[in-house]
Amino acid sequence: MKLIVAGSTGFVATEVIRQALFYPAVTSIVALARRETTIPQNVGPDADAAKLKSVVCEDFGNYPESVKKELAGADACIWLIAVTPSKQNKMPWGEVRKICLDYTVTGIETMGQMPRASTDKPFRFIYTSGAHSERDPSKKPWLLGDYCVMRGEAESRVLGYAKKSGGAIEACVAKPGLIDAPGRTGMVMNAVRTVGCSIIGLPRVDVSEVAATLLDQAIKGFEKETLLNEDLVRIGQKALADQQKDS
Repeated sequence: MKLIVAGSTGFVATEVIRQALFYPAVTSIVALARRETTIPQNVGPDADAAKLKSVVCEDFGNYPESVKKELAGADACIWLIAVTPSKQNKMPWGEVRKICLDYTVTGIETMGQMPRASTDKPFRFIYTSGAHSERDPSKKPWLLGDYCVMRGEAESRVLGYAKKSGGAIEACVAKPGLIDAPGRTGMVMNAVRTVGCSIIGLPRVDVSEVAATLLDQAIKGFEKETLLNEDLVRIGQKALADQQKDS
């Protein structure tokens, strides 16, 4: 399988790549980002680093032919390009919307039109959204309402595009809550995050579980159209346990 990891320099993408380097079913990884993607620092000696190809795209609103050439033949994409809730207040709203919504729609449209070595199976596109994203504008959350509705619109656009493809594209939305990673924050910040999760009801999931789920679904097919946080924990834990058995 040739796998595209879009937004490959982020911390979730780094874990996806780290696991994919050990995954026998993944034969090629296209690491797509605005800057060079390097081999994750915590990979073991058995990782097949030769599978990774860094592809730089300076404008995700307009893919040059050189980038399209690298995307051709891919079987699936894990989409991780977005502005996080913690950063969206520091950017103009138009830029946030462009990155989270416009880039996503352009991405699935571009990749869905790329030639493939085999058309026996649909191209799989996993859009990584958030636990509180809302597809129904009338149910806008009280916290980060515009942001959550915009991310929900992106979910709907992705799923809608796949449904109109006549079976050529399959899409799935992953909706993680707060993604934990060892050593990512200090004790004080962890305490604040824990209190925040309790107040707004945001579920938690480990980055290794998210990455394992995204890989599992990209390779084996989608369990369902929308994967909630509890699904990411459940599928991820099983996938990680299976990886341990095989290693």
